[in-house]
Amino acid sequence: QVQLAESGGGLVHPGGSLRLSCAISGSIFTPYAMGWYRQARGNEREMVAYTINGATPNYADFVKGRFTFSRDNAKNTAYLQMTDLKPEDTATYYCNLESPGGPPGGSWGQGTQVIVSS
Repeated sequence: QVQLAESGGGLVHPGGSLRLSCAISGSIFTPYAMGWYRQARGNEREMVAYTINGATPNYADFVKGRFTFSRDNAKNTAYLQMTDLKPEDTATYYCNLESPGGPPGGSWGQGTQVIVSS
């Protein structure tokens, strides 16, 4: 079964940048959907970016032009490059992978916290 582990979160000033990583262990079978989600305190979890079978990622409107989702197959790692961070980006960020044989709703990592504050 696939396991995911996020890292790279931290405290950053508004306008700053962070790169989140999602280390993937286990095999990924197609078709699959992989995405980054976030959950701010008191809010529901929301989609940030996702890809289907490695195609061009789709982004939520609130991160378009600022965040980039990529994957390094050789390192079995997915990334979320975040630039021009805003206080409203403060949240715990999770990666998710849905693939055949996996649990309903996909596998989730433990999350990594991002705080954007001056």
